[in-house]
Amino acid sequence: MTRALTTIGLDADDTLWQNEQFYRLTEEHFRSLLADYAEPEHISERLLEAEKRNLAHYGFGIKGFTLSMIETALDITEGRAPGAVISQILAIGRDLLSHPVETLPGVRDVLETLAGHYFLVMITKGDLFDQERKLAQSGLGEYFDAVEIVSDKTATTYRRIFSKHGDEPERAMMVGNSLKSDIVPALAVGAWGVFVPHELTWIFEHVEKPDEAPRFRELAEISGLPDLVAAIG
Repeated sequence: MTRALTTIGLDADDTLWQNEQFYRLTEEHFRSLLADYAEPEHISERLLEAEKRNLAHYGFGIKGFTLSMIETALDITEGRAPGAVISQILAIGRDLLSHPVETLPGVRDVLETLAGHYFLVMITKGDLFDQERKLAQSGLGEYFDAVEIVSDKTATTYRRIFSKHGDEPERAMMVGNSLKSDIVPALAVGAWGVFVPHELTWIFEHVEKPDEAPRFRELAEISGLPDLVAAIG
C-alpha cells in the first residue's frame, strides 16, 4: 500500500532552535549605538529598509544583517559615523555568529519519533557556515537524512528538494514557523504545509494564512507533529 507521506522537511531557525530573539537583542544594541543621531523607532525602520533592499545582494543571514547595520549607521549619520561605532557594529555581528544554540522545547523528542520512519530533511536559508555551525552545536544532525541550506525558499526550491530526496512534493510535508518561506511555497507545489508559530518572527516573513488550502495545517507546538503525521501518512 502506497504511503501518503514519505518525506518531511523541517525549517531550522525558530523551528528547531531559537534565532530571532538574538537578532532582536542585537538590534537593540545597534539602536543604542546610534541613540545620539535618531530615535530608536526611526533607526529600526531604516534598518528594515536596508535589509529588504540588500536581500538581493547579500541574501539572508547574519553577514547581510551586519552589512545592513553598517549601511544604516552611515545613512543616519550622513556618512559621519565614528570608526568606533562601525567597529562595535562589526563586533556585535561577530557575536551573533558565535551565539550558543538553544534548541526549542520538544524538538528532539519529535525528531527521535519520526527518524527512521520518514525521510527527514532540514531545509534552511541563511549563511552556510553559520547554519552548519548551529546544526553541529544543536546535536540534531543525526536525525536528518539530508540537509539543504538554500539562498531562498520558493516553490522551485521545494519542488527540487522533494523530487531529489523524496517521492515528489505530493508525498512530502514542510514544517516551519514562516508562512512566507516554509508554508505557502510548499503548498504551491502540492506538499503539506504545517505552520508552527514562533512568538518572534521577522516582519519580512509575515503573510496571510492560507486557511483555505486543503493541505495547510497549524500546530500550537511542534510536539503535536508526530500525531499529525500519523493521521496523514
